[in-house]
Amino acid sequence: MAYDELLADRVRDILSDQESLREQKMFGGLAFMVRDKMVVCVGTGNRALLVRVDGVREPEYLQRDGAHHAVMGRDRSMGQGWITVDANALTGETALEFWIAAALEHNTTAAG
Repeated sequence: MAYDELLADRVRDILSDQESLREQKMFGGLAFMVRDKMVVCVGTGNRALLVRVDGVREPEYLQRDGAHHAVMGRDRSMGQGWITVDANALTGETALEFWIAAALEHNTTAAG
């Protein structure tokens, strides 16, 4: 199954002002990289967006509509700061912009 191309277009529009933006297929979807680090990855199915955020703030972020701690395969944690967001929680631009801003904040402040 292909990634959600309409969601990818929305992400692309929001990130269009990032100088180092590039796209790369990974995790079975389309990842958006800024400063050579993944910001978000548009996926398939209900868990439409994989977001890399500040792990310290993960409990706060998990309180938001449609947010879940990211797992790989059968309940194997991706680690602190990896969150998936349900497609139905991303229908409005405000929600999508929130997640991209949170990921960019982490991307800008994270070492390495």
